Amino acid sequence: MKICGIVTEYNPFHNGHAYHIQKAKEATNCDVLIAIMSGNFVQRGECAITDKWARAKAAISAGCDLVIELPYPFVVQRADIFAKHAVDILDMAGINSLVFGSETSDIEHLSKLANTTYEEYQKQRKNGISMAKTLEKIHGKVNSNDILGMAYLRAVTNKNITPIAIQRTNGYHDQDINNTISSATAIRKAIKEGNCISHTTNMSEYLTNPVFMEEYYPYIQTLLLTTSKEELRKRFLVDEGIENLFVKQANIHMDWESFITSCISNRYPRSSIQRSLIHILTQTNKYEIDTLPTCDFLRVLAFNDIGRKHLKHLKKQEIKIAASFHQIPQPYRDIFIRITNAYAYAFDTTKRKEIMDSEVQSPIYISSCGSY
Repeated sequence: MKICGIVTEYNPFHNGHAYHIQKAKEATNCDVLIAIMSGNFVQRGECAITDKWARAKAAISAGCDLVIELPYPFVVQRADIFAKHAVDILDMAGINSLVFGSETSDIEHLSKLANTTYEEYQKQRKNGISMAKTLEKIHGKVNSNDILGMAYLRAVTNKNITPIAIQRTNGYHDQDINNTISSATAIRKAIKEGNCISHTTNMSEYLTNPVFMEEYYPYIQTLLLTTSKEELRKRFLVDEGIENLFVKQANIHMDWESFITSCISNRYPRSSIQRSLIHILTQTNKYEIDTLPTCDFLRVLAFNDIGRKHLKHLKKQEIKIAASFHQIPQPYRDIFIRITNAYAYAFDTTKRKEIMDSEVQSPIYISSCGSY
C-alpha cells in the first residue's frame, strides 16, 4: 500500500492546506493520507487559534483519512526535534512517503541545508547566533518553511520514507488576505482585526471564538512575578538565566506584544522566547520531559472509513492505537490534561468547560460520504 504522511498544525486550516492535501495525493497516488497534527499549542510557541478537535475535523473534511496528534512535549520544541518526533510517529503509522510544503520544491537545495550539523549550530549558538541566523550565515537567506523542510529530510534519514517537497503558493508570513489562498499568519491577523476570512478557509464557523497569546499574558505575567526563580529554572527550555530577563520585563510591560518584543535578541528569537514561556504557562518541568517514556502509541483525533481500515491494519501489526483516552500511557495522559486545562484559560466560562472536557472525548469519525 502507498501511505503518505504530512506534518501539520492547521492554525487554522485554510485553502493552502487543502491545496497541500490535493498535491500530496497527486504526487504519491496514495491509498491512505495520514496527518500528524499539533494539539492546542503549536511549534512556534503560541496557542492554536481554535482547538485541536475542530482542526482535525476540518482536515478529514478536506481529504485526510486519519489525523493523529503529535504530543505536546514534541510540539513546543525547536524545528529538528519537532520534525524528528513527528516523522518517528508517522513511521510507526506505516507511511512510505512524506510530503511537506516548502518555499522551494528543490530537494537538492534542502539537502544542502540539512547537511548543516547540529554541532555547527551549537558552535554558532555560543556566539549568540540563532539557528536561522546560522543557516543564513552559511547558505544565505533561509525561509521558515525551509528550516522545517531540512529538518524533515534529516528525520527521514535511514527510514524507508521518500521525502517530497511541494512549493508553497505564498510566503509563510504573507499578510495578503485578499487571495483565496492566504497564509495562516494573514488569516489570524484578519480574524483579530474583524475582517472577513470565509473565502480562505472551511473553518469559519469554528473561528467565532478565537484565542490569541495576548489573552494568556495576565496569567503568564502572574506566574513570572509570583514563582521563585529557582522554581522557574525547573521549567522546560528555561535555560541560561533567561528567567531573570522574563521577570524583569514582566515587571515593566503590561501587554503581551511589548513584553515579547523586549525579550527578543539575536540569541533569542521570538519563537524561542515564546516556547520557553509556553512551558512556564503549562508548568512543564525539565525532569518530566527528561524522564518521559518513548512515545509508542498513536493518539487518534479523527478518521474516515479509509482511516478506520488502516487503523485495523495497524492493530493487526500490534501498533498501539489510543482510540480512547484511557489507552494513552499515564505520563502522557497527565500531560494532555494539564496542557488542555492551561489552553482553556483564555476562553469564556462555557467554552472553557467544553475545552477541558473535550480532552477525554473519543476520536471524531466522518464517513466517506460526508455524514457524521
